[in-house]
Amino acid sequence: MDYVDLPRFMGDWYVIGFIPIGAEADAHNGIESYRIGRKGKIDTVYRYLEGGFDGPLKTHTPNAKVEPGTGNARWGMQFVWPLRAEYVISYLDDDYQTTIIARSKRDYVWLMAREPHMSDADFARYRDKIGALGYDTSAFVRQPQRWPENEPRPPIEW
Repeated sequence: MDYVDLPRFMGDWYVIGFIPIGAEADAHNGIESYRIGRKGKIDTVYRYLEGGFDGPLKTHTPNAKVEPGTGNARWGMQFVWPLRAEYVISYLDDDYQTTIIARSKRDYVWLMAREPHMSDADFARYRDKIGALGYDTSAFVRQPQRWPENEPRPPIEW
């Protein structure tokens, strides 16, 4: 990506597919939410249901900092101080409706969209795009999404 319009990128993104790692391996209904915070940081909230559609709501609240000179496409995502994980917006459609978040290690990737559902044909097309980025697509899976949820989520507390 040459340039990302940050205000346009902000908001909610449903996690459609990913290479699962750690605690989120059994995530359902994942949504990553962004807003421009203070001092140039990007406030982030990732919420998902753990273990199934009736599982408990889990929340992670990292913050991100855009790397200078990257057209806003490369961020450092901080879950634990002082470490920042690489976060690269490697694909973003013209309408800001679908994005692929990657890492140069090719060990982790997210396919996210503004809507929770994606056709099988579109999912396969994006999986192929992820493969073209150098990822092992056999590890790439859909994250289950079913809406509406059984219990409404509380609002995000920024």
